[in-house]
Amino acid sequence: MTINTKVPVAAEARFPSPLRFAGCDPSTAIRYRTEHDRVRVYPCITQELDDPETVFERAGPREWITDDPANMTVAIVTCGGLCPGLNDVIRGLVMSLWHHYGVSRVLGIRYGYAGLTPAGLEPFELTPDNVDEIHRDGGSVLGVSRGAQDVAVMAERMREFGISKLFVIGGDGTQRGALELAGVLDGVSVIGIPKTVDNDILWVDQTFGFDTAVDIAARVISDAHVEARSTERGVGIVKVMGRDSGFIAACAALASLEANVVLVPEVPFAMEGADGLLGFLEQRLERKDHAVIVVAEGAGQEHFHGLKERRDASGNKLHQDIGELLCERIESHFNEIGKPVKLKYLDPGYSVRSAPACGTDRIYCTRLAHAAVHAAMAGKTAMMVSRWSGHYVHVPLELVTQGRRKINPGGSLWRTVLEATGQPCLAEGARKGESCR
Repeated sequence: MTINTKVPVAAEARFPSPLRFAGCDPSTAIRYRTEHDRVRVYPCITQELDDPETVFERAGPREWITDDPANMTVAIVTCGGLCPGLNDVIRGLVMSLWHHYGVSRVLGIRYGYAGLTPAGLEPFELTPDNVDEIHRDGGSVLGVSRGAQDVAVMAERMREFGISKLFVIGGDGTQRGALELAGVLDGVSVIGIPKTVDNDILWVDQTFGFDTAVDIAARVISDAHVEARSTERGVGIVKVMGRDSGFIAACAALASLEANVVLVPEVPFAMEGADGLLGFLEQRLERKDHAVIVVAEGAGQEHFHGLKERRDASGNKLHQDIGELLCERIESHFNEIGKPVKLKYLDPGYSVRSAPACGTDRIYCTRLAHAAVHAAMAGKTAMMVSRWSGHYVHVPLELVTQGRRKINPGGSLWRTVLEATGQPCLAEGARKGESCR
């Protein structure tokens, strides 16, 4: 199994790096990375691989950079939806550019890729003073937007501004745009920083904002549990984000340990029958008198038939509302059998997206930002900074844009969810009470 991990170079690095830490003891002075500093792509895989030594470049400062930082114009853009930690990344980029390298012209592109078109708002300059406290707030001081823009138009706009380094913070669709931009911009470093609260970007251990999302969602699940058990035949339903990947649902359920059923896009489930969701809920309510269901927004789409497909401005498929469907079907079913339930439906989606980052995400955002700056200054392009197997590395965007990361239904994460909740298989034809382990 061989993959191409070579990172393209936009410009040759021939200028000595100004990166110094004043007052450092010589024995602890900065260690520059070289092209020989690598991290194995498959650290836990044995020699059966065709190329077991496939490696990623290790992130970090290089001894040589592309140009005099005093002459550079750098830009930052945030695209897609909101996510905890966006402001932390912006702050980390600006602080590193100014204090590590001496770059004093950093442009903030307004409202995503739309800001790189003539119709967009003019960018504004970012300085340590005006980003110093932005990490305290959720959202993005630059604003976000969805939707593709003409790559040639964006490239020309960047030339007008004299931009030589562009930092693109966004998900898989955003990184596809970054890859296209890098392909038409000579001498310009385009560096991606992985952002998606769904945690569905390939070749990264975890995306920033995910810890915050799980923490908030877990608290809501606990609230739903309190509501459900405080009333006769109470059912709490919590819908969390996760269009195509159910990582938030799975991990928030584990963080709360209050969920009895977790529904994710990767694992279809049956609604009817003794082996389906409704049959399991009947058994659960007879035994415990309450139940909590955690559902990812993209789960259960197999239960919607004959509806016209819709897509958002970025081309992502818009899923039907599984939360409302669950409420309707559960309420209807238990009314029909003469055992009505009391439903509590909670959807913390916007509360999660707009929250400021938690402590672990804040640390992660800053380290990703600094790694991105070092890569750009060394002339790398068409790549994304990533934390892989605990190490910060450079991943070519060609690899990042090949798909989406999803839960493996046969993997350890999903097995842990099933063991923690005790839920059976909820599939057509499953034997009654059968576990999906």
